[in-house]
Amino acid sequence: CGSLTNFTSVDHLMGVSDRFKHPPLPEPEVAFIFQPKGSVEIDMKKINKQLEKAKKDNPSSAQIYNQIANFWRIEGDTYKSIECFRRALFLSPNNSDVLLNLARILFNLKYYDDAYELTRRSLEAQTPDQNSWLQHFTLAEIYRVRGLVKNAIHHFHHSLDLHPGFQPAQKHLKEMESLMIESPSNVTLYTVCIIFLLVLGVLFCIVLSLDTFDTAIENIKTQRHFNRAMAMRSIKLGINPKLIKMRKQCNCY
Repeated sequence: CGSLTNFTSVDHLMGVSDRFKHPPLPEPEVAFIFQPKGSVEIDMKKINKQLEKAKKDNPSSAQIYNQIANFWRIEGDTYKSIECFRRALFLSPNNSDVLLNLARILFNLKYYDDAYELTRRSLEAQTPDQNSWLQHFTLAEIYRVRGLVKNAIHHFHHSLDLHPGFQPAQKHLKEMESLMIESPSNVTLYTVCIIFLLVLGVLFCIVLSLDTFDTAIENIKTQRHFNRAMAMRSIKLGINPKLIKMRKQCNCY
């Protein structure tokens, strides 16, 4: 991809800043981009030469660097792929295709937050004449791995509306919808357990409060009995209780 790009609008993403550490990750499914019509085989050496020539002829084309990055995705060279995407975004910061392709590679590397941000940016950068089925499919996959089933189902449906018959979306959607059918019983069970624990907690607090109240009452009764006994003893000894009280007050001073 030529000389290194100093700075792009995606360099703050963890998956981009960690590009030197990523393991090889071949993505053979990307090869369909280069597949000639009516042909099954793909000549990677031929494609490499074509891309090199295109880069020399038009070194300022973001689309060419985008294609070179996709070439390296097939080969599994994540570093070169991300570097080429960075070069493409340096030339065209809001290129929807580049943002989405970078999101795809970061999703496969499990940088889900980065993939989400890039996919959202790609969707916002779409022009009215562009089909956003892959953006919605990518968002659905991100929501799926995060466990946000309803959001995932929504975007899988949207993806299929824009690209009917897309089998990966159909497969995931079927799994998600079956999960939604099974989940209400589990949710109900969890809810009952939580309510039961809360009730136990409230009852425990009430019992504890009653015990504390009873203890306080017993202490008051004991103190009263003690005071009464002392008074009776003073009377028997012929001591005026008022005099005892006055002496105590004098001693305090």
